[in-house]
Amino acid sequence: MKTISSFLYEWHHFIRSPFKYVALILFVLAGLYGLHNGSMLYNNQHVEIKRIQSQTEEEQNNYLDFYKKNEKGPADRPWVDITTPFWAVWNAHIFKFKTPSPLMVYNVGQAEQFGFYKRVTFLNSPYDADMVEEIANPERLQSGLLDFSFAILFLVPLLILIFLYNIKGAETDLGILTLILVQNQNARTWVWSRIAFYFCITWATIFMLMIYGSFLTPVFEYSSAGFWKLLLWVSMYLVFWTVLFGIILSMGSSIIGNTLKMTALWLVIVFVIPGAVHQWISTAYPANLMTELIDAQRDERDKLYSLPDSVFQTKLNTKFPEILNTAVFKDSTKSKRAMNQSASALTNDLTKNGVIAIEQNHKDKNKFIVSSYWFNPITFFQNKLNRITKTHFDDYHSYRQQIQNLID
Repeated sequence: MKTISSFLYEWHHFIRSPFKYVALILFVLAGLYGLHNGSMLYNNQHVEIKRIQSQTEEEQNNYLDFYKKNEKGPADRPWVDITTPFWAVWNAHIFKFKTPSPLMVYNVGQAEQFGFYKRVTFLNSPYDADMVEEIANPERLQSGLLDFSFAILFLVPLLILIFLYNIKGAETDLGILTLILVQNQNARTWVWSRIAFYFCITWATIFMLMIYGSFLTPVFEYSSAGFWKLLLWVSMYLVFWTVLFGIILSMGSSIIGNTLKMTALWLVIVFVIPGAVHQWISTAYPANLMTELIDAQRDERDKLYSLPDSVFQTKLNTKFPEILNTAVFKDSTKSKRAMNQSASALTNDLTKNGVIAIEQNHKDKNKFIVSSYWFNPITFFQNKLNRITKTHFDDYHSYRQQIQNLID
């Protein structure tokens, strides 16, 4: 009964506090804006993938028509002979897509920084210019993007701070705390029941926003488990901040003192620690300029092309011994041209060797980030949301590996 009376008391206090319900309205607007940003990115990627697939199918059908007509290719490109493996593969228009997750409506993650489609040829690598580097969540403000997870990670603690700042402190400043405690007997229960009221309001608001987001993209058709898992981690994040601020309120005695402490804690956890870790990582693991990859694609490739034909052919034979039994290899009029057109098979190995250092740099950097989780909760929760919504760095790393498999 005392908890219910505390909730009723706090409800009347809430509706008489324009500062608090205006803050809630602004948070809802920010959440809606973030949800629509996420759904817009999802829909744009989905539409673009459909467009590319349709265009690719049309182009492939055009080349299949040449086969049916017993033609070697377009009349305006007489050098193209699609009856040979080289030109057949080149004109196959093979694309690899990173299919967007509908859960992206809640968390964009790295989705707007990495490419989500790529035409794969035997001249590509997973680290071409269209596969860009990751970006930290706080830096999204500079590009004008605010997603739902940004509202959760950065604005939820601020909203809770606004809700809780005058609990206990206002009564202390007015000199009526003793009278209230006489009626409630247990000061700790009285404080935490009031805190629980605002926790419930915030949680219910987030839940309704997430339900609304499920109508913007096919969330439940894709993964209902993902929705509830996401809600679980968001709830844990809300508990984290509520408990921290609750401890400050329980130990504090004035509005100004409590507000300053909670504001300082918010600034340190949300901005100072992530910024310091980001700077530390930038210093310890500077951006990889991919010099190994550039050298492999330029200098090492030039060396490879300058090899005598016999040495070059030996390398091909060693790498792909099955070619020794082919009709082309046994036909001297065709083997020379086939050897030249197979050069990319060896340069692909050079590229993969150049990528090793880049991959190791990413592994070391990610390992360092994971080691900071115990004092860097923002990054911890952000990466948890990224994994659930399939927008984590590792998801795009897996995507690059699939591209390399296609190249191979």
